[in-house]
Amino acid sequence: MPEDRIAYHAPVGDEVAHTTCYMCACRCGIKVHLRDGKLRYIEGNRDHPINRGVLCAKGSAGIMSVTSPARLRSPLKRVGPRGAGEFEAIGWDEAMAIVTARLAGIRASDPHRLAFFTGRDQSQSLTGHFARMFGTMNFAAHGGFCSVNMAAAGLYSVGGAFWEFGEPDWNHAKLFLLFGVAEDHDSNPIKLGLAKLKERGAKIVSVNPVRTGYSAIADEFVGITPGTDGLFIMALIHCLLAEGAVDTAFLVRYTNAHHLVIDAPGAADHGLFARDAEGAALAFDRKTGALARADATGTDPALLGTFTLPDGRRARPSFALLAERYAAAEYAPEAVEARCGIAAATIRRLAAEIAEIAFRQPVVIEQAWTDTDGRRHETMTGRPVAMHAMRGISAHSNGFHTCRALHVLQMLIGAVDTPGSWRYKSPHPKPIPPGPGPAGRAHDGRGALTGNVLGFPTSPDDLLVDDAGEPLRLDRAFSWEAPLGIHGMMHMAIAEAHAAGRARVDTLFLYMANMAWNSAMNPGETTRMLTDRDEDGEYRIPFVIVADAFESETVAYADLVLPDTTYLERYDCISLLDRPIGSAHGPADAIRVPVLKPDRDVRPFQDVLIDLAGRLGLPDFAEAPGKPLYGSYADYMVRHQRKPGVGPLAGFRGADGNAFGRGEPNPEQISRYIANKGFARYDLPLEQLYYKHANRAYLTGAKDMGLIDDDSQIVLNLYSEHLQKFRLAAEGHGAVRPPERLRARIARFMDPLPIWYEPIEQTMTDMKQFPIHAITQRPMSMYHSWGSHNAWLRQIHSENRLYVHRDLAAAQGLEDDDWVEVVSRTGRLKCQIRIMDGVNPHTVWTWNAIGRRSGAVALAQDAPEAVRGFLLNHVISEYLPAGDDGARLSNSDPVTGQAAWFDLTVRLEKCEPETIAETQPRMAPVALTTKGAAR
Repeated sequence: MPEDRIAYHAPVGDEVAHTTCYMCACRCGIKVHLRDGKLRYIEGNRDHPINRGVLCAKGSAGIMSVTSPARLRSPLKRVGPRGAGEFEAIGWDEAMAIVTARLAGIRASDPHRLAFFTGRDQSQSLTGHFARMFGTMNFAAHGGFCSVNMAAAGLYSVGGAFWEFGEPDWNHAKLFLLFGVAEDHDSNPIKLGLAKLKERGAKIVSVNPVRTGYSAIADEFVGITPGTDGLFIMALIHCLLAEGAVDTAFLVRYTNAHHLVIDAPGAADHGLFARDAEGAALAFDRKTGALARADATGTDPALLGTFTLPDGRRARPSFALLAERYAAAEYAPEAVEARCGIAAATIRRLAAEIAEIAFRQPVVIEQAWTDTDGRRHETMTGRPVAMHAMRGISAHSNGFHTCRALHVLQMLIGAVDTPGSWRYKSPHPKPIPPGPGPAGRAHDGRGALTGNVLGFPTSPDDLLVDDAGEPLRLDRAFSWEAPLGIHGMMHMAIAEAHAAGRARVDTLFLYMANMAWNSAMNPGETTRMLTDRDEDGEYRIPFVIVADAFESETVAYADLVLPDTTYLERYDCISLLDRPIGSAHGPADAIRVPVLKPDRDVRPFQDVLIDLAGRLGLPDFAEAPGKPLYGSYADYMVRHQRKPGVGPLAGFRGADGNAFGRGEPNPEQISRYIANKGFARYDLPLEQLYYKHANRAYLTGAKDMGLIDDDSQIVLNLYSEHLQKFRLAAEGHGAVRPPERLRARIARFMDPLPIWYEPIEQTMTDMKQFPIHAITQRPMSMYHSWGSHNAWLRQIHSENRLYVHRDLAAAQGLEDDDWVEVVSRTGRLKCQIRIMDGVNPHTVWTWNAIGRRSGAVALAQDAPEAVRGFLLNHVISEYLPAGDDGARLSNSDPVTGQAAWFDLTVRLEKCEPETIAETQPRMAPVALTTKGAAR
């Protein structure tokens, strides 16, 4: 045997820095090894609460992203036609003068003419606050294009949500169900959790059209037809109701299942809760045979029946309405099996397994706790059925109700923050909903909006619409077209800016959002709109600013480019004000620190935004124009307070640095984070680990830390009274009502109980012409399009295929490696196929964000990503087909505005044998040419 000469014990470098990865949104802790100041190696931080040392291919390959030739090197000013990629390198003084003058003029005339949209930047607490202080309502982030249905459905149902706001109880779950989960989000924690489940012998069931990644290692794969997850979940509920497998004690104690719903069709309060003179919801107490406050203790509330109110009208418990709906024959497994692609026997067996484990195998932890009513419980008992869901069920036009249905299923079996079930990640749970509605109508005396730009509507009064009911925001979020658009609708920004309607903008400001490529519903249409001109020859979208670290496809369409650093060259914070790294065991946050010094003329975008806010004299950022309050983002992270004692960083607060959550600013805070290997966390006492929505000790502690403002019990919303208020407006009640053209839509989709409906685009498409569902998934080794300029990751994914089920391929005469045209109602593309078995027979799919435009991110024009890679986006549209009145609605969920790009249906046409072996469409190259700067 040859001698092993690798010196494993030898140090990799002479210095180690702890920071936070940015190669995806997982936010893992990393150790960065340096030698002579140069990057040598990246490994996982074993002490970090997120990944505990585990690191994926993306994280390890970060070394190739921070040295990538695709990095921008200086500010750029366009000198050629927009889209040609012709720029002049300029200095930062000139760049900041241009953007300051432009934005100062906008703010002085109409702040809403600035549209500020950011990608997966993890800095929304900063960018959103900038937008509020600037005074523009036209701000949004990545969520509307990604998974706002998950967030909204959870926050309006249980005060938390999947992934970032919740996690499975990996230590106690006996049955784990995944719905629509690919490998790109939360990958390292899920891998660690799945290993625990496997070790304990828990069963893993994956519901997904595609069997890759987690689905491939699941004990059971359920190959569902895309867009039918909600129907499948409701069939499970149907079976549980039929068997009486419902945790009635949990429903009465922790949900609004027993709240009486007024049954008075045509009345202004029909479908709302019956209330007493003080406004408290009412229930029917079976002990006394009379009405009682729903939150009273010592009562025995009815869950079924019809009862008479003092005014003589009828009312029924919300659970009775739910039971009546889902007990109907239309939700029986035999009625849904063909549409879902799941045999009725499988649905019934899975429902029986849920019931068996939930009710016959409970988890009991010997730990006393006290609820918000002062009742002491000697144990914590849970239903060990945990669930997790992601974009696969979210990115449909019926996704909000599908996600709501999943939370209803959890509530029915008592599997919300109990041992073995889905659990809240701190700082959740939050009140339902967690905050006031969105701001936009009014400015204060400082020119700032009077509230947060992105809010949580509870009634039509919170919508941003004019007197005719039409949208005020550019993207149409928080209007009757998307009432609960809590993340905004980034995917509609360019299309609506191009439409140049009443909300016409002057400047489109994009940060880390590749909206001319994979963050566009349709790249061809998007780039056309960015270059389109008015009759006077001026660009229809007057001015475009792009801030990015790399030469994305969108950079070529900018008028001004602000070059960002990479994640190892700046300070940053993963804040409790945004998307932190908390867990069910307690709140936590983290920082990034500059490990490397940039070798080019770039600046951290957060520093640039702080500088810009100071130059503009924005409230909370400056005393007056040119007199900033903060010298840098690191300074802001330490000294800024959103409310007394609460700032971007929760750890090491107070004069002595020993406070968590709330405390005066600590000048040594960042140093303390660095000494603690880049993060801070607070471990909850054992009595606070479960039942957080009604755990007195937890809620009191969360309020003391500044995580919530009210420590009352958070009543879980089995029935959503908030949604019913919008339906009443559609019926003609209230001062704010939808336009006539949208009344039927609101009445149908704003249902207080989850509903299932066929994806909207499919109801407007000839399904005989386009009978095949087409979806994308992101691989574990790629995130968005961030990795396709990374030399290591390109070796794993430099091209993609369209995967076709073996039976579907045989029916169409297709074989492995054949070239096909994929045709939708709006366009066509050409790609190569790969045959597989692990996919729903009526579905084709591909990896997303592998295909690149020729010349982008410093790739050669004939790079495989451009020649053999492709995007399904080329055959998707931002808009639905025009209605009878000629109007086009967004191709989005009608409740939240979530982009519905999983609703795509297509047909396949086999190419001739002599076809050129490259993908189409091939848009013109976008390689940048820059005068006055070294490349």
